[in-house]
Amino acid sequence: MSDKKETVPLRQGWGARIRNHFVTGVVVAGPLAITVYIARGFLEWVDGTVKPMIPTAWNPDTYLPFGVPGFGLFVALVGITLLGALTASLVGRTLLSYGEDLVGHLPFVRPVYKTLKQIFETFVSSRHDSFRDVGLIEWPRRGVWSLVFVSGPARGEVAQRLSAERPDVAPDAWLTVFIPTTPNPTGGYVMFLPRDDVRILRMAIEDAAKLIISGGIVTPDWEPPPAVEVPDRFDHPT
Repeated sequence: MSDKKETVPLRQGWGARIRNHFVTGVVVAGPLAITVYIARGFLEWVDGTVKPMIPTAWNPDTYLPFGVPGFGLFVALVGITLLGALTASLVGRTLLSYGEDLVGHLPFVRPVYKTLKQIFETFVSSRHDSFRDVGLIEWPRRGVWSLVFVSGPARGEVAQRLSAERPDVAPDAWLTVFIPTTPNPTGGYVMFLPRDDVRILRMAIEDAAKLIISGGIVTPDWEPPPAVEVPDRFDHPT
């Protein structure tokens, strides 16, 4: 007979199995429930805002025994599309110019409108650049690294003034980076750094946002690039 004893795997008790199943269910149902809750709240908010503006003859809630969810959102999307088509024409551009001139004469509304317009153009228009890369910088002190979104090269007066302060760095060698905060990545700091001070990562923008929102818990998978053997340029065949 052999002296070796067979190791029998320990079976989990009913309590542990139920707890594991419950945790798995929370992981699956939690994000889905929160997404449905947010989408429903947004839909109800749009319907409650747009439906009162719809004429009675065109509003199905006035002659149906039940409300039509999402009808306000549909009307809003159609209206925004028609507004964009109208703005693309000469008449629409003229009306838009008059409207912006009118808003420009309002002391408190003008800065708010201009700021919001610039933000929307930055994120929507193809003429502007969105976040390009994800990087690491030493901040807030040396030896401590922070995750940043690279907006692009610094431009205009900022780049020229920075190069005047640092003659060793050319104007086109400065980068604009955004340092997001956790768990809300929409807030943070804008900084201008030399390109050599930013370590560009291969991480996608979406993966970096998940890492920031989760407080570092959700870490994206990463596979190092395959090593490429570079032949010695001084080796010559005999």
